[in-house]
Order: sequence, then structure tokens, then C-alpha cells
Amino acid sequence: AYRTVIYEKDGGVATLTLNRPDRFNAWDEQMTNDALAAVAEVAQDSEVIVLIITGAGKAFSAGADISRLKGIVDNPRDPRWVQERVRRTPSVVHLAVKLRSMDKPVIAAVNGIAAGAGFGVALSCDIRIASEEARFSLIFVRRGLIPDSGSTYTLPRVVGMSKACEMAFTGDIIDAREAERIGLVSRVVKSEDLMKVTRELAQRIASGPKVAIQLAKRALYRGIIETDLAAQSDYELYLQSLCFQTEDFREGVMSFLEKREPTFKGR
Repeated sequence: AYRTVIYEKDGGVATLTLNRPDRFNAWDEQMTNDALAAVAEVAQDSEVIVLIITGAGKAFSAGADISRLKGIVDNPRDPRWVQERVRRTPSVVHLAVKLRSMDKPVIAAVNGIAAGAGFGVALSCDIRIASEEARFSLIFVRRGLIPDSGSTYTLPRVVGMSKACEMAFTGDIIDAREAERIGLVSRVVKSEDLMKVTRELAQRIASGPKVAIQLAKRALYRGIIETDLAAQSDYELYLQSLCFQTEDFREGVMSFLEKREPTFKGR
């Protein structure tokens, strides 16, 4: 059903592959629509517990398809026209918001360049695993633009304000090892091992207690913006009370007492 993405499911793990390799998986309207529809499908599918996002070919995503910006270049003096065009055009920022707000864990398998809006999507994923070929750039400034796709929100929270400002002001490209050093990615693996390692992690998460993992994601992101430790602790207790009511909680306790590995069923 999708023209520019590949959507697959296997054992509780869905994989969404951006599939415009000839354009380095640059975002056009069709790929944005396809990705939004696929993520909506993931959100509604009770069989899917974890989502992996990656890119076909040599890139994760090189950012926006520059040809889409030509209309704005031709009308630079009419801000109302620009604003209306942006509002009615499917946006990668909508995808970023959906990924972050969805309770299900999302892992980015970054196989090559992740720049601009492509970097924004990777930042909206919960975990990023990079191949040795991965590179990252907030390239917007090189086009006379500010970072978008949610990256002004997500990047400072991942790498800190100083490094985020440096990347935003320069548009410099950083390699996979530097990304690992600053905490932008969880780990760097050989290119040929990227999907194997990512799928193993996804399956490991998918085999865990689904409710507890989804609530943990909700609590972690709320904690980023919650300045009151006491209020966040109260929220944790509320979510913990929900976990206490699950079958997986009982299985986790009993398996420990019975000295065996737990078998979680997501209930």
C-alpha cells in the first residue's frame, strides 16, 4: 500500500524502511504521507510492540527534498503564502511528534547520513543505533534556515545546549564515533551488523512486560520537562500502581522467587 516506504512485521517488531535510495531518502510529500500512515498503523496494531526505522541504500535520510522548497523560493516576500503552504503540507514534524508521543518504543537504525529533517526523525526515536557509516548534521543553516522537525526541542535534551548550539550554528557533520561520544547514539556497530543488532534489541524489548515498558517511556519523557521532583515522583507512583495490576508484574515477581526466567505476555 506504500509507494516510498517498506513496512514489515515480525514477532512483535515492525520495521519501517524509508525507500527513496536514489534521492538518499529525502523527504517529499509522498514519503511523508506514507511514513505518517505507516506509523498510524503501528500505533493501532496491538501485535506491534516495537518499531524500527531505517533507510534503504546508503542513507538514513538526507533531509527535505530541496525541490519542494522551490515554491517558497519563488515567493519569498509573502509570509502569509509561505505559512499557509507549510500548514497544509504534510510535515516531517508531524511524524516526529507522533513517534515521540506514541507509547511504543521506537529504535532508529542509522545506516548512513541523517541530515536536516532526517536527523529530526532520528532524534524523535527513543534509541539510536548507528553503523560505522552513519553521519549526522543539522544542515538547515547551510540553506539559510533554522533547525525544524522538532530538533530544537529534542537535540538539546539529548546532547546538551552547548553542543546543540554548535551543531545548529555551523551545520557541521559529525561521524558515528563522535555521535557516540556525545551521547547522540547508544552504540556504533559494523555496517553489516546494524540490522541484526537492532532487531536483537527490538526483540529483547518486545519480549518484556509491554505495559511497564510503555509506561516507562511515558514517564521518562514527562520527567525531561518536569522541574518538580516531587510531582514527577507522584506520577511514577501512579504509573507503578497501574503496573501492579498486570499479569506481567505477577510473572516478574514469581519468576524471581521460583528462580527462572520470566515469560511476559504483555498483559
